[in-house]
Amino acid sequence: MTKPPEKTKVARKLRCAVYTRKSSEEGLEQEFNSLHAQREACEAFIASQRSEGWVLVRDHYDDGGISGGTLERPGLKRLMADIEDGLVDVVVVYKIDRLSRSLADFAKLVEVFDRNGVTFVSVTQSFNTTTSMGRLTLNILLSFAQFEREVTAERIRDKVAASRKKGMWMGGVPPFGYRVENRKLLVDADTAAHVRWIFARFIEIGSCTVLAREVDARGLGTPRGNRIDKKYLYRMLANRAYLGEAVHKGDSYPGEHDAIIDRETWDKVHAILQESPRKRAARTRADTPALLKGLLFGPDGAAFSPTHTRKGGRLYRYYVSQTVLKHGAGACPIGRVPAGEIEAAVIDQLRAVFRQPEIVAGTLRVARAQDEEITEADARAALQQLDPLWDELFPAEQARIVGLLVERVDISTNGLNVRLRVDGLSGLAHEMLAGSIGEAA
Repeated sequence: MTKPPEKTKVARKLRCAVYTRKSSEEGLEQEFNSLHAQREACEAFIASQRSEGWVLVRDHYDDGGISGGTLERPGLKRLMADIEDGLVDVVVVYKIDRLSRSLADFAKLVEVFDRNGVTFVSVTQSFNTTTSMGRLTLNILLSFAQFEREVTAERIRDKVAASRKKGMWMGGVPPFGYRVENRKLLVDADTAAHVRWIFARFIEIGSCTVLAREVDARGLGTPRGNRIDKKYLYRMLANRAYLGEAVHKGDSYPGEHDAIIDRETWDKVHAILQESPRKRAARTRADTPALLKGLLFGPDGAAFSPTHTRKGGRLYRYYVSQTVLKHGAGACPIGRVPAGEIEAAVIDQLRAVFRQPEIVAGTLRVARAQDEEITEADARAALQQLDPLWDELFPAEQARIVGLLVERVDISTNGLNVRLRVDGLSGLAHEMLAGSIGEAA
């Protein structure tokens, strides 16, 4: 009796995808580069397993010039998408760290592999992730790969620290006023002049809020073309690179580059910065600009001009009628008035306006013509916020607001008449809502 012929065992077809990666872009332009070498080795290994049913997936999953410390890689993302779609059975790499150098990231990848029944194979580190021994080997190898990555990062950090201590420029966006040539900071003559002006002007006015407006009026911008605001100015004034120094983790060292600002200027700026904004405002209040210049008029319609005198080391400010200046004392029933008193009286009226509902209602009507979304509550809240902030504002900011709000002030023997700009109240309400007013410095 003859035996029936034995059935031939047919191997299940396993679709194998090759993934390659290279951290740097160096050499990728060559006709045969590292990615090609990895792929060639992986394809040869797949061919050797043809009897086991392994077949090559022709799609290429390559990432050139991308670190293994991240999962944000185009080639890897395409591979994971195909795995989720059931198009891949085996992932083949040349070395395990080509897929990931992070143990945590690799754990995420293995979770996707297991969920889709995919096996992971390394050509030079033979193991199979479907077995417990393969998983142990995988975790050990990944731990060493991550250890190597962390050691490399520590070496880089140590090198940067040593270079900074030697005063070397270690890259990044150069400070405003400098340019980079041959990996060295060089003073840029044009923008360095602006830096010197910014430092000198801050010493004069002591306010970054006012200085930011003046910088904007000059059309100056950052090296990236952005607007120079108050925060940027504070960073500039605190940047020791302008002293010719290099800073690393709070410590400064003599730099290889030239200074733009001298030590005397730096010390003056930082003596001002050490004071609180409120104290700076109080310190400069004696230099208050004439708040009512061009706004104050006498009973005969003539304008009052600001003037001052000094006695015993004290400064006394006044507003004097043009009629008196032209025709002498007695030509006007109100020859001159103390500046502080008349300005305080006008400011008191302005601050009272902020608390009057009927004024707020008028402001709202004008504001709605510009912005229908503003509510009466918004307008009231915006204007009322200015009252408690007034004493903290710098004199130049106070003068700007007075010019924005006041159209004319008429003075007579019977008192004051302040004529307001309703559109100015509307504009001020918008500024308060935007948060552009309220910081003293």
